[in-house]
Amino acid sequence: MSFCLIILAGGNSHRFGSNIGKPYQKLGGKSLIEINVNKALQFKAIKQIILVYNKKDSKKVKSLNLKNVKLISGGKSRKESTFNALKYLIKQKGINKVLIHDVARPNFSLKLLNSILKNMKSARAVIPKIKVQDAIKQIIDSSKEEYIVGKKRNNLFLTQTPQAFNLKEIFHLHKTNSAKYKDDDISLYMDLNEVKFIKGEKNNFKITDIEDFETLKNLYKSKQSVGIGFDVHRLVPKRGLYLAGLKIKSKLGTLGHSDGDPVLHSITDAILGACKMGDIGQMFSDKSKKFRNIRSTVLLRKVIEQIKSNGYYINNIDINIITQTPKIKNYKKKMIENIAKLCEISTNQINIKGKTTEKLGVVGKEKAIACEVITSVIKYD
Repeated sequence: MSFCLIILAGGNSHRFGSNIGKPYQKLGGKSLIEINVNKALQFKAIKQIILVYNKKDSKKVKSLNLKNVKLISGGKSRKESTFNALKYLIKQKGINKVLIHDVARPNFSLKLLNSILKNMKSARAVIPKIKVQDAIKQIIDSSKEEYIVGKKRNNLFLTQTPQAFNLKEIFHLHKTNSAKYKDDDISLYMDLNEVKFIKGEKNNFKITDIEDFETLKNLYKSKQSVGIGFDVHRLVPKRGLYLAGLKIKSKLGTLGHSDGDPVLHSITDAILGACKMGDIGQMFSDKSKKFRNIRSTVLLRKVIEQIKSNGYYINNIDINIITQTPKIKNYKKKMIENIAKLCEISTNQINIKGKTTEKLGVVGKEKAIACEVITSVIKYD
């Protein structure tokens, strides 16, 4: 089975009540669009991702710099936006299943998505659902305040996304039965016995207004963890000086098994600590010949790949570079840009401070350079 994930982000966010639309609200430095995309990228069965966006948001979408995501302009309604994506997708080769998902539900777990994919092996459509637990009332006449009291909940449930379908079938239903479309794509199926419903997740709620988003932010706060990194390297002749991945002009360089970059080593250790994945020495032993003189940029990239595969993303990085010389202020901007690129985060998630030891100790005597880092990460599953 080869899937395409369609992320619907073409609405106007009228009910949200913010100048920044829902798709571009951020958690841990990632927009809701990016959170959804990053989760999908964890699955080999998902061969393609389509983002359906509002034309008004073209600049915002481009600023996200999404990789391997097809952008398609949305329509006036959810139905039109979905069909725009399906019309493109039906012409592509190699895709036979489709996941249709609302960008406003970024909190689905990888476990739920995996269950949806597996159940599609034996189903025409798979829909997550949850039970209705609150008491239900139906308004008969709002002017007279007439209600049906105690409406039974046994046969009522709430559907969620992602929803999975056979591509050719859902395209045909959209094309021929569009008048039956109500709220979501499952409404196109005349007989719900043809649909496989699986257990959804309470935390996979839809963000409709600011209050919903605040609830989601509080959930993510509980998923944050912090790590600390520290490194120090002796300064010696005939070695290059690398700081934050940049080669710095200097008569002295750092002694180390790799390129001796104390900044990237400290960042790497802080990230591994925050993700509870050990330390840089365990992952890249200084006794191994394959890591001799290796660039620390290579090691950091490998760590970023590993933490992402485990559902972790960096929230922020705060760095103290402790050195008598060189002065960090001349390199700070480029350092931040380089770290952001390596860690796949934005520059506003990084802070660098240059510190001296007032000529005290080995650092003050220009015999060593040290660095300390604190970072926080968020687990998006």
